[in-house]
Amino acid sequence: MKHVSIIEFPSNLGLIEPSPGHEPGVKKLPSWLRTHGFHDLIDPENVYRLDPTPHTMNIDEVSGVRNADAIVDYAKKQVEVLSNVRSEESFPLVIGGDCSILIGNMLQLKKTGNYGLFYMDGHTDFMWPELSHTAGAAGMDLAFITGYGPEKLSNIDGLNPYVKEDNIYCVGNREFEDWYVELIKKSSIHYFDLHLLRHIGIENCVRSFINMVHSKNLDGFWIHIDVDVLNDIIMPAVDSRTEDGLLYDEFNKILQLLLSDRKAAGLQITILDPDLDPTGEYTKEFVNNFCTAFNKARKKYDQVD
Repeated sequence: MKHVSIIEFPSNLGLIEPSPGHEPGVKKLPSWLRTHGFHDLIDPENVYRLDPTPHTMNIDEVSGVRNADAIVDYAKKQVEVLSNVRSEESFPLVIGGDCSILIGNMLQLKKTGNYGLFYMDGHTDFMWPELSHTAGAAGMDLAFITGYGPEKLSNIDGLNPYVKEDNIYCVGNREFEDWYVELIKKSSIHYFDLHLLRHIGIENCVRSFINMVHSKNLDGFWIHIDVDVLNDIIMPAVDSRTEDGLLYDEFNKILQLLLSDRKAAGLQITILDPDLDPTGEYTKEFVNNFCTAFNKARKKYDQVD
């Protein structure tokens, strides 16, 4: 944590158009966060950027996923960038983009060891193309990285699964349709929807995850943050809005607990769409809270030897 690199992966390939002819705006997120002081507050050692191929609405005939070939190609290039950053012993702070960037990030970790995943999201993203209404990989990424769905996406370089189900905590879901929740409940993923998270307590949940990582002697863990895990009132600038969600004091506590542990191997931020926050009011609040929590954890991390 003494050395932090920001990696910009501004892919919107995993999303559908919000309206005909209008490209998803999440590709603007890295520049948008920079405009609102994010990069200055983090003060990274380096900033890297990898731009994707242009967004299309094309559905791949083999996988049933939009932009499937482009997502796979992008994932392989992500591996190269992330490998270089991690070889420099720099903490990768990744800014998306949509949630499909998780594929490339977890693929890189699989190539280097055995990792856990703390998945913070207002949805589980655990389903496959035949169940999806959008054919967008951003709504299926958790399934793909655990080996479900089309091999084109779930078995890149023959490395299925990129992370084992029982090494994952999925936290914060508030899409409660029976068919949707049943999918993840039948898996070995540790599942804590928003109600259960608050019932057992945030610290108990995070400590349980960290204890699992250490007891299994995993090489580390990755943190996924889809900003729609936040309460809809404080973060409405997302593509799939849902009532309720984490408040900033809850979110900040989770972040500080996770990042204070030396097994934290990297983090990604996804889905905040600048087009949906034209005045920047929600982005400014996010930047202030995230960067404050991140830097507090960073300071604590660096003080422990």
